Amino acid sequence: MNIKILEKLDKEFPSHKSCLRNALEAGQGHIFRWWDEITSREKKHLLEQIASIDFQFVNKLFRDSLRKATNRTKGCLVPPKVITPPANDFERNVEQNARKVGEEALRERKIAVLTVAGGHGTRLGSNGPKGTLPIAPISRKSIFQLHAEKIHAIQKRYDTYIPWYIMTSETNNHATQAFFKENQFFRLDPQQISFFTQGMLPAVDLRGNLLMSSKSNIVMSPNGHGGTIIALNEKGILNDMKRRGVKEIFYHQVDNILIKIADPVFVGYHLKDGAEMSLKVVKKYHPEEKVGVVVCLNGCLQIIEYSELSREDMYAKNDDGALKYNAGSIAVHMINIDFLEKVYQKGKTLPYHAAIKKVPYINGNGVLVNPKRDNAVKFESFIFDMLKHVKKGVIMEVLRQDEFSPVKNVEGENSPVTAKQDMVNLFGRWLCNAGVSIPTDSQGNVIGLIEINPCFALDEEELKGKINKTLKFNGFLRL
Repeated sequence: MNIKILEKLDKEFPSHKSCLRNALEAGQGHIFRWWDEITSREKKHLLEQIASIDFQFVNKLFRDSLRKATNRTKGCLVPPKVITPPANDFERNVEQNARKVGEEALRERKIAVLTVAGGHGTRLGSNGPKGTLPIAPISRKSIFQLHAEKIHAIQKRYDTYIPWYIMTSETNNHATQAFFKENQFFRLDPQQISFFTQGMLPAVDLRGNLLMSSKSNIVMSPNGHGGTIIALNEKGILNDMKRRGVKEIFYHQVDNILIKIADPVFVGYHLKDGAEMSLKVVKKYHPEEKVGVVVCLNGCLQIIEYSELSREDMYAKNDDGALKYNAGSIAVHMINIDFLEKVYQKGKTLPYHAAIKKVPYINGNGVLVNPKRDNAVKFESFIFDMLKHVKKGVIMEVLRQDEFSPVKNVEGENSPVTAKQDMVNLFGRWLCNAGVSIPTDSQGNVIGLIEINPCFALDEEELKGKINKTLKFNGFLRL
């Protein structure tokens, strides 16, 4: 049957002979099942997808995913050195010194912002890019707009210019760029915003067969935030950064709505230590919280997935009763671009991780199926795996309620509802510390709605200098 398929395809598209043969030899001939039913345009699209896929590599990834994972925590595992929130005047002075270093780097235009935004808001009930999700508690501004306003406020405060690089995926790049154009780039200079796409890999079923979402389309998904390293080089972004005089990248994922973009304290600690890659962490809520944990393994920084920690290490405690391995990663990094370039030039590729997920597909009868159980394997690389190449790195602990509220799920934990409440609570704490009475419920949540534009007050200190101490909160406030 494969020979007949190949002969037919060879006659129609002789220039694609080698990639067609590769697909068949890899045992993926089922993707041609509906060849005679699809249009010429659909055939061209399918061939373009096939040409972009390294079938042997995908098969290897699947075979590797079937093998029992080796215990990544074998060896000498110890908690890393962490800069904790200041608890006394000496530590506050140290923090202020770091802030000054970071502020100077911002003024000198050495910092760029990199936002990873390759996903769709599918799990959130949205068909568009996640960054377009309306999230502000009163104005319903999008996540992208909130980030843009923070960049605008930082530029104004430090009289600087911050290049903003947004990594999209092939599936959402057009919609993302269109959204920015429709919104006049949120008052930022269009020249300072650069979009680039990360690589894609096909999703396979639990037997390793490529999944299709239609008779002419293979299911493709972004290759993970680790694909940033490859994309920055292949898309010419690192060269563009160097042309602009950028030395360091502030990296974050789009869905954290409490992100302190280009936080000068974090920037300063990173620069003062001459670090190659640094990261922010929060204390874990509980031992089994599903977050990566930062550790030192055999003398090197590493993030261990929660599922890869032994139960003994997961529940291990210090003498004071606190969790021993308590540094939960929030995917916020400072990365030196010279270090990034060295990693890329030396060909130090990042490993791929298999993620088991629910993925809609068409069955053998061409009928679309929305699975109720996990049915697919997606392959992703993670940028934090680059830590094993780091000789110097800074880990800075921040307060979760101030800096970490991701939007991941349609309801429950890490949902739009919790994110909006976290924003309101943050603004409520600012106002309360500025002398304004703010009512809260038994869980500590603000009763009412508050929204503060970063261009009015980027942080609590700026708000204190602007707010009228006689202000009475009546349950609704937008500044």
